Amino acid sequence: MVPELGQFALILSFCLCALLGTLPLIGAGTGNQLWISLARPLTAGVFVFLSLCLLILAYSFVTDDFSVQFVAQHSNSLLPIQYKITAVWGGHEGSFLFWTWMLALWMLAVSLFSKAMPDDFVARVLGIMGLIGAGYTLFMIATSNPFDRVLPLSPVDGADLNSALQDIGFIIHPPSLYMGYVGFSVVFAFAIAALLSGRLDSAWARWSRPWANAAWAILTIGIALGSWWAYYELGWGGWWAWDPVENPPMINWLLGTALIHSLAVTEKRGVFKSWTVLLAIMAFAASLLGTFITRSGLLTSVHAFASDPTRGVYILGFLGLVIGGSLLLFALRAPLMKSEFGFASVSREVFLLANNIILVVASAAILLGTLYPMVYQAVSGGELISVGPPYFNTIFVPLMSLLVIFLVLGAISRWKKTSVTYLKQQLLIVAAASVVLGLILPLALTLEFNVGASIATALGLWIVLGIVQDIRLKIANKPSVLAGLRSLAVAYLGMQIAHFGFAVILLGAALTSIYSIEKSVLLSPGQSVDLGNYHFQFDGTEHLSGPNYEAERATFQVLRDGEFVRELHPEKRVYTASMSPSTEMAIDAGFTRDLFITLGEERESGAWSMSIYIKPLVRWVWLGSIIMALGAIVAVLDKRYRRLKVKTLAQAASEPEFRPGVSGGQTVSG
Repeated sequence: MVPELGQFALILSFCLCALLGTLPLIGAGTGNQLWISLARPLTAGVFVFLSLCLLILAYSFVTDDFSVQFVAQHSNSLLPIQYKITAVWGGHEGSFLFWTWMLALWMLAVSLFSKAMPDDFVARVLGIMGLIGAGYTLFMIATSNPFDRVLPLSPVDGADLNSALQDIGFIIHPPSLYMGYVGFSVVFAFAIAALLSGRLDSAWARWSRPWANAAWAILTIGIALGSWWAYYELGWGGWWAWDPVENPPMINWLLGTALIHSLAVTEKRGVFKSWTVLLAIMAFAASLLGTFITRSGLLTSVHAFASDPTRGVYILGFLGLVIGGSLLLFALRAPLMKSEFGFASVSREVFLLANNIILVVASAAILLGTLYPMVYQAVSGGELISVGPPYFNTIFVPLMSLLVIFLVLGAISRWKKTSVTYLKQQLLIVAAASVVLGLILPLALTLEFNVGASIATALGLWIVLGIVQDIRLKIANKPSVLAGLRSLAVAYLGMQIAHFGFAVILLGAALTSIYSIEKSVLLSPGQSVDLGNYHFQFDGTEHLSGPNYEAERATFQVLRDGEFVRELHPEKRVYTASMSPSTEMAIDAGFTRDLFITLGEERESGAWSMSIYIKPLVRWVWLGSIIMALGAIVAVLDKRYRRLKVKTLAQAASEPEFRPGVSGGQTVSG
């Protein structure tokens, strides 16, 4: 009976989403205050009933109710309790319910934290999100119901959760990824609400910015957690594989990055209006595309959830309807999106636009490489081909290098107009120092010259030294460094923190790719192998019994220059319910390097195959991601975003802005 309550709550959620997607929108269009006032209560109702759905599904897992088909397919009576709960998002139906609940959570946040905004605008935002929620809940009811029963003969036990998902990484990675993915629906709703109301001024851009930053920060953490999880769980020693289901979040992230920068320009200068709205639509479309790829079965991946074509057709139709309708509205409202001010060919606006274009081109290149195999197979009727890392790296690395150059130019330059002479004065020393240190540091640390390492180090230092130079300029006339730092805007500090995090990622990703070493060996107990400066001694294996698996655990003694470092214990597991094998890596994590051992198969001689890796600076990839996300969160905390009153563009443009070191008054910097 309990699952039927979940089914009933799901139907009620659809009805409330349908009401939310109609009445407040009509009320906002006609000025009906009663219908406008329904937006927030309906939002709360959607959240309550979707929360009830989620709790009931979790209860079915915890109580081993295998009469529920989804529970029977993704759980087992031997499964530890923490994985029974997280198995809720371990398959297609439950993960989509979780996804929709995340949308309801964002809707509730908008209703609670947008009370200073005009009620009619909030009604439009929530109404648009209600329409999206109606599409999602209808999808579950029609094709992906998590409460479907297996009756009258229910299985005695479940099939078990995928062994790769029985890990702490799975507990925290999907929620953060979904939260970031779905968060861009808020910015999409703000953009469409602005188009519907005709209010494409600096106000909507300012209202949208904290939501865009929050969604981007959470998505950054979600992608980083997915990379970390794949690194230590899949056993291949890498942190990014350009997997066809990994790629859509990266596309979404790149478009989101372009969006948050474009919103800043639209708010400050009243330009790029149409481009900003288009980016909001594209970012939301990318999240829907990720849903389609993951759940359509068109592409094969360890991360894919479903292979039912019916579901793919529905999602594709929903994507076409939402994005097609949005683009039609965009075209009809084009006359409202004229820029109110111009700018010179050398200005902050131009450099930010250049970065935006690079980000969009990079996302398009990744999309092409992801979908090309599917399109090729459909057109040629041949076998499915794959597009691997060589393609993506060849396209992505040069584009990101160019992005780094424009990143610093954009931060240092002024709004409206910047002289080339000024840029030379501020950045010539920065550029020279970056190049010199880029050549010296890798050579000094490794005693060998590597072109790629020198370029990567120079680019990373270009960002870091550019940040230092920009901050130095802004606090030059302050009585002390501390007073100067306190005078800086919170959003500005958030931007620089995020840029610093990007530099850390760049250095970590490039240098671990260049300097990583590995060796695959066959060792018997008592044998050893050397790799780099480390000595790995294999002491043998022992049998272990876990709560729902049997395992062989190996013991390695790791030494460096004759001194003991630590003991490592990789495992080879077999989960008893599904008899599926799993490898648990042993990792000695460090700030400057990781030691990584993965255990293979036992041979008849008693020897074991294994792979040993040394991964320099790999932790910097995830450290940089955390710093970037922190920067975005800091920017969200800027008090300006909580003010209702927004200066007109004419007022903003006429305000002097502080730029130290320029004689005759204070000129611009944002």
